[in-house]
Amino acid sequence: MSINKPSEIAANLQIGPTDQGMVRLYVETPEYQLPLDFDPDEAVEIAEELIAAANKARGVLPKG
Repeated sequence: MSINKPSEIAANLQIGPTDQGMVRLYVETPEYQLPLDFDPDEAVEIAEELIAAANKARGVLPKG
């Protein structure tokens, strides 16, 4: 699967701090549970990448 390939997979996403000082992205589908832990600096980098991608995607969407 690639970034541009559509998918019918539905998932829930939870984001929050752990009691170990990490930031967890928790992805859950009917078949899988995937906890992804990042140190706070990595989490900030990921957040910046998400913001940059969202801003870029706004420019790709058709107007109106």
